[in-house]
Amino acid sequence: MSDCIFAGTTLTLICLCWGGRSVGPWLTAFAYGTSYFSAVVFVGYAGQFGWKFGISALWIGLGNALIGSLLAWVVLGRRTRIMTQHLRSATMPEFFGARFQSRGLKIGASIITFVFLAPYTASLYNGLSRLFAMAFGVDFTVCIVAMALLTGIYVIVGGYFATVVNDFIQGIIMLGGIITVVAVVLRVNGGFAGSLDMLARVNDAAVSASPGVFASFFGPDPGALLGVVILTSVGTWGLPQMVQKFYAIKSEHSINKGTVISTLFALVVAGGCYFLGGFGRLFADRVNVVTDGFDAIIPAMLATFPPLLIAVVVMLVLSASMSTLAALVMTSATTFTLDFLNDTFIHKMDDKQQLVIIRLLIAGFILISSIIAIIQYKGGVSFIAQLMGISWGALAGAFLAPFLYGLYWKKTTPASVWVCFLFSTCLMTANIFFRGSFPAVVQSPINAGAFAMLAGLVIVPAVSFVTSGLATRETERLFACYDRSVTVSVKESLGASNGTV
Repeated sequence: MSDCIFAGTTLTLICLCWGGRSVGPWLTAFAYGTSYFSAVVFVGYAGQFGWKFGISALWIGLGNALIGSLLAWVVLGRRTRIMTQHLRSATMPEFFGARFQSRGLKIGASIITFVFLAPYTASLYNGLSRLFAMAFGVDFTVCIVAMALLTGIYVIVGGYFATVVNDFIQGIIMLGGIITVVAVVLRVNGGFAGSLDMLARVNDAAVSASPGVFASFFGPDPGALLGVVILTSVGTWGLPQMVQKFYAIKSEHSINKGTVISTLFALVVAGGCYFLGGFGRLFADRVNVVTDGFDAIIPAMLATFPPLLIAVVVMLVLSASMSTLAALVMTSATTFTLDFLNDTFIHKMDDKQQLVIIRLLIAGFILISSIIAIIQYKGGVSFIAQLMGISWGALAGAFLAPFLYGLYWKKTTPASVWVCFLFSTCLMTANIFFRGSFPAVVQSPINAGAFAMLAGLVIVPAVSFVTSGLATRETERLFACYDRSVTVSVKESLGASNGTV
């Protein structure tokens, strides 16, 4: 089965990996949601930002649902499906290469994807391993190695087909699991009203002198909260493993239905995670943030659960993370093989060569991510949230604006895409090594990533106005896919103003 899944040219990859552009709304929506939310959100983001912002962290979950899911589907879903089919592109780098008639952009995007998906994958291993170490008392490093092996088996043996089917099952587990966990945590402190009352009594002079700030509407730092909302919500618009879910949408009906399903899924899962994290300070007696770090907050909240409930949590996080890991690993390996190696060092690879190289890259990518996770944990390099911020900031900062303008604006130029690529990747790389030299507001990888995304929306049109684009005839050919007439039923269109259809 996996040989069939991985083998073939780019066109075969479209047909097999992306469901022949015939995946229904439920599978597409759940694949989108399970790739969106993982141990990074449940353990890293919910813990850290729940601690920092209190109950106002719920705004992050609402942003994920309304901007990262609903608006993303509305703005990107239909046009992505139409344009990528027209350009016969199966990956985001391939889209850039075909849309802007640039082999260099295709290769550059594939390198960015491979390099900056690794920190994100490492943050997933970190979150999973912390939870497993809490639940089973196993050494953290052993957990990372075990999860890396499990990921390799899951992806290589099962292939993409298996992950698509499992996404739906795992999504159901996530929905049920997060509802159960939130209910139990609130019950420990006297239900929702009792928990909110206790949270209102928590004071931290180092954070804010205002009483009850952790139970307030916008929390102690609305500016920093906005940065997290932008990074985690707008960021999905430029992440290859997320956007490529739109390539496989079956029909107009699937887009409309998938939009609703995806939004509701995000409301429950993301809303539940951040709502849960918002009460993290009620468990301050069980965790020392200074010595253990923010990533220990959620495990500490769950440590006193009965064994059965801990099993539910483990299933929840494992379900969320395995589908995200599969999407990351598949995206990285297939993109690097088809869009970089096939265009540079190994020309005209046959099916068997592609299969072997993709599998080797999967193994290599998992190994690199595991090493980063171990170094991050033992060296205290960064928290999970910051590690993910570096990855999302570089990827979405580089890809979001060029992809969005590339779908909608004919005058977007290849030069503007290059500038956006270089600006975001250089900014986030510099943030890793020279963070102390940055202005205070963007020293955090979270804020730096949000800034990269927003800056790209200005950089692309600004550079496009002063650089040469494609020939008018070529641009019209690329955008002709949007002008093709289709016949629809009267329930979808009332027809002309005179009442005729």
